[in-house]
Amino acid sequence: MDIGLILALLAMGAFGGFAAGLLGIGGGMVLVPFITMIFTARGIAPELVIHMAIATSLATILFTSLSSVRAHHQHGAVLWPVVKLLAPGILVGSWIGPWIGKQMDASVLALFFGVFVAFSATQMLVGKKPAATRELPGAPGMFAAGGVIGTLSGIVGAGGGFVSVPFMTWCGVRIHNAVATSAALGFPIALSGTLSNIYHGWGEAGLPAYSLGFIYLPALAIIALASVSMAPLGARTAHKMPVRRLQKIFAVILYALAAYMFWKGINP
Repeated sequence: MDIGLILALLAMGAFGGFAAGLLGIGGGMVLVPFITMIFTARGIAPELVIHMAIATSLATILFTSLSSVRAHHQHGAVLWPVVKLLAPGILVGSWIGPWIGKQMDASVLALFFGVFVAFSATQMLVGKKPAATRELPGAPGMFAAGGVIGTLSGIVGAGGGFVSVPFMTWCGVRIHNAVATSAALGFPIALSGTLSNIYHGWGEAGLPAYSLGFIYLPALAIIALASVSMAPLGARTAHKMPVRRLQKIFAVILYALAAYMFWKGINP
């Protein structure tokens, strides 16, 4: 790996880690398009690029979530009883998500990711929080909600924040608690999803050297190092200042990344 590639991965990891800590999004929606660009430039087979970008992004959340949630926990913002109720469904869904992604053609997967990111950017730009019209459901409902969060996260390689945060605020959870709790949910999402990507990608033809299933280990190591360093800063920023302006900036960036994934889907 040349120095230019290493620096690009470090910058990407730092940006993704900050976003994860600030917004509880796991960083995947930022990382996947950039990793796709880099893997494409490195000549990885087009039918594998998106799958590997999503798997590598999801694996970085293993490290980012631990760093981010530690900072949120120090502020007493993580609702651990909610984490315990959602985690079982998340573990199941996050295992199923990569399997669903593997069945999808690379172009279709890129378009699906673009739609997801564009929707998330709109949600962030509008900034309208769902009205707290109900309380959190019981254990069966939380298992089902966790399954949906995990499945979507496993397909797109994100930490689930754009599903879990609206769900929790809709159920009356304060936004800062919802973001912090979403950061904690990133670990079971990443753990199950990473194991699934290793299993379903094992022995896949055309994978480059130093791959573990669909995960490209050199990129994972560099991105994780940078993201872990920046996630606590993002978490501290979330507790010290209104993040509305930063959300709008991130939304514009996400639109640009969604446009790239649309282009990638149309021109694999």
